[in-house]
Amino acid sequence: MYKFVAIDLDGTMLNHYGEISERTKETVTKCIEKGIEIVLASGRPIDSMKTIAEELGMQGYFIAGNGALVYDIQKNEVIYKNCIKKEKVLEIINICEENSIAYNIYTEKVILTPNLKFNVLYYYKENLEKEEERKTNISIVENMYEYVSQMKEENFLKITICDENSSIFHSITKKIKEINEIEVLDIEHMSRKIIKQGTEEIPVEYFYTEISANNVDKWNAIEFLIKRLDIQADEVIAIGDNINDKKMIENAGMGVAMKDSTPEVINIAKEITDTNDHDGVAKVLEKYIL
Repeated sequence: MYKFVAIDLDGTMLNHYGEISERTKETVTKCIEKGIEIVLASGRPIDSMKTIAEELGMQGYFIAGNGALVYDIQKNEVIYKNCIKKEKVLEIINICEENSIAYNIYTEKVILTPNLKFNVLYYYKENLEKEEERKTNISIVENMYEYVSQMKEENFLKITICDENSSIFHSITKKIKEINEIEVLDIEHMSRKIIKQGTEEIPVEYFYTEISANNVDKWNAIEFLIKRLDIQADEVIAIGDNINDKKMIENAGMGVAMKDSTPEVINIAKEITDTNDHDGVAKVLEKYIL
């Protein structure tokens, strides 16, 4: 019997508009009422994930920053963290600025960005539909190196690098991989999102990768949680679509990939569900839990 379900957000639970379908909400609610531990596991920062957890009526835990931290919703506190050192963040900023490539820095509470492009533009557009207290906190910073240098205690969860040009993107990520004490996620395909602007639907496509501290992974965070909750790995369902979900899909008792997942994830999944636009998550929960 499965007792714990880890669910990725973007490309998995959320559709292309960044929304959760009514069917998925109802299914998650029924699972929680049945005593199943539903845990969101995403690369998003805390505030963005809090909003989604509240929407689903969750009172347990979520995993943010791709496993950089675990958050106890009821106690309103971080219970596990593994963040990037500030000096490593500054090295990465230098490389990005020197090569004019887009980047964003995710801290515990805010996404720092030099400009609104790519994935941060998507979050910004999401914010336009949300109440003030439910928005993802985004801060546009003019001189990032100086700003980060002067920051006091702050947890740097991850850094994303984005570009529309494949050759530029890969040349910069190659340089960043030479920095020690960090890990760079290997993502070969383009990210595709749709932004609503009035009656128009604007596709946003770009290459991206995510940089974290060594040994940051959603599965490592899940292992911390299931040990705390006295749950075994074979009692875990993990649902995702991208390379940052690979390890949890590989190690869970039931690893599930979305239908349009990256091929590397499809190949190691025990089951393939429908797409994020066709209630793939709800279908898994209905089949294995309800």
